[in-house]
Amino acid sequence: MKKLLTLFLTFAKVGVMTFGGGYAMLPILQREIVEGKHWADDEELADYFAVGQCTPGVIAVNTATFIGYKTKGVLGGVCATLGVVFPSLILITALAGVLTALAGYPAVQNAFAGIRVCVCVLIFNAVCRLWKKSVRDVLTFCVFLTVTVLSFVLDLSPVVYVLAAALLGLLAHCLPRKKAGGK
Repeated sequence: MKKLLTLFLTFAKVGVMTFGGGYAMLPILQREIVEGKHWADDEELADYFAVGQCTPGVIAVNTATFIGYKTKGVLGGVCATLGVVFPSLILITALAGVLTALAGYPAVQNAFAGIRVCVCVLIFNAVCRLWKKSVRDVLTFCVFLTVTVLSFVLDLSPVVYVLAAALLGLLAHCLPRKKAGGK
């Protein structure tokens, strides 16, 4: 029971500090889940994010569910999911009327502009951390470069990119490699 409460409270903490969606949550998740609780490592977190983006629903909620399930089974998944959405539910309910009334004020618009810039920096930091763990050789760099270019050029679902990258990874693993020394 204590572990379930810890899951709920940890993800509630993540949920309350997340502005800007699932990608902005990555650095907070990395600090809390990987460095703080050791419930996953950086590679697992990147995998959860990739799969979470491919499955229906909000990426942050999906990732919380995966980590909760890994940590404490179905009840862990439920507690983590409830934890990550609870702060948003409370804040949105409390602020919905107030923000509508205040949205026209320059101070409120400037505050949200500042939050958006901060979210961009958080996402950039998360990308840099993931880069170090994910782009390890020429193949992974080529996959990164290809997906980056294609995502700017084509309007495809992220699922297509993730599945194509997974297929490339499987193919690269299955293909015979030349041994050093020409043999």
